[in-house]
Amino acid sequence: MNDSNFTWDATAFFERLTSLNSFAREHAYRFSRVSSLEGFHDALSRMASTSAFIAVSDTSSGSLDIENTPHIRRIKTVFLAKRHAVDDMKARERCMDNMRELFRQFMSILILEKTKLEENNIFLDPRISFTEIDRYFFTGCACAFFQIALDTYTDLSYNPDEWQPE
Repeated sequence: MNDSNFTWDATAFFERLTSLNSFAREHAYRFSRVSSLEGFHDALSRMASTSAFIAVSDTSSGSLDIENTPHIRRIKTVFLAKRHAVDDMKARERCMDNMRELFRQFMSILILEKTKLEENNIFLDPRISFTEIDRYFFTGCACAFFQIALDTYTDLSYNPDEWQPE
């Protein structure tokens, strides 16, 4: 936990961005919550009537760093998908271009969010990579994802009240 007990809800953040972003609205992106890559694949299977969506995993991977200033790192995954005609590689490339632009626009607002988070002792890793998923992952759908790593201070001070005497 950090000093101010402030937490960042990546799912709510990207749900809000999806609803407010003109590009996402123009291209009919819908928001979904999933759990992991398998949940993303399941969501694609169930969403035959949706042409494009943004899905944020409600789980995160993480780690604890006890060197220097102890902190916990949480990694959130944001998936993007856009349907296209099966076996039409030009349509797939247009979908990928569309998702790349959406990613760029999301990053432009994330820069502003980064400052707000730092005021609450939450630090975004400045390197956010965009990964395109192989064309065979889901037929007729271009897919990609990016991950955001957040570091929060963790108090690792020994407290004898937390332990039973030997």
